[in-house]
Amino acid sequence: MSRRALDLILDHVRAEPSRTWSIIVTIYGDAIVPRGGSVWLGTLLAFFRGLDVADGVVRTAMSRLAADGWLMRTRVGRNSFYRLAEKGRETFARATEHIYRHRPPEWHGHFDMLLIETGAREGARSALEADGFGMPLPGVFVAPAGTGVPEEAASALRLDVSGSAEEQRALAARAWPLEQTAEAYRRFIDTFEPLAAELQAGAALTDLEAMVARVLLIHDYRRIVLRDPILPSAILPEDWPGLAARAVCADIYGRLVEASERWLDENAVGEDGAPLPGHPKITSRFKA
Repeated sequence: MSRRALDLILDHVRAEPSRTWSIIVTIYGDAIVPRGGSVWLGTLLAFFRGLDVADGVVRTAMSRLAADGWLMRTRVGRNSFYRLAEKGRETFARATEHIYRHRPPEWHGHFDMLLIETGAREGARSALEADGFGMPLPGVFVAPAGTGVPEEAASALRLDVSGSAEEQRALAARAWPLEQTAEAYRRFIDTFEPLAAELQAGAALTDLEAMVARVLLIHDYRRIVLRDPILPSAILPEDWPGLAARAVCADIYGRLVEASERWLDENAVGEDGAPLPGHPKITSRFKA
């Protein structure tokens, strides 16, 4: 096959600052956690050779992730195995819902608005943002009506805010960085549409190439969608590219999953020395 599309994606990744640690995080969330969560270091080294990343760079990134509390290391003989630590598991449980299931909340026609006093803002802000609230003004947080309020903001003054469709979209644009998110989605589409076209035309990748393409696909998509508040379409700009980006991601993922899972079947080794078993629900991702 023409390697142009995958090579362009690899060039796109290599043009960015070193992100080996971030790609490792993606591999665990997308491929290793569904297979039990612990994998031989040699499996990861084999994967990164497909990206032309040196073994020493990968080992350094793994050690840093372990030191920062994201991974836990186990030694079995001379071999090292790594699994996600507790904070990594919690992070991925939330991320999985956001990445693969994408369910915009129902729009009830109005926003919930919270007013937070100055002294309580710092403690509440991160929790509110994590739960999907935007901030149009300092101390003012909004979300589609019915969004759960975290405990850190339980004492906030609450208001219902409604208006015309134009006013609602304007409020959403002030509360969330929608234009930056939209531009990131457009770049994602530009980067991955050539690969989608080649795969749709019947081009084939080796199993390792399919695994590399799958991880880089989710790596790029994950960084955008986890910043996207996933708002109802009624309050998004009419030309919102999020759905088109998701369609591109879902199409490519579906075409790569069989070959990439085959690579994992043959290369992902657990602490008992046996191949890590696959998970049947992987092939249904993006479909529900």
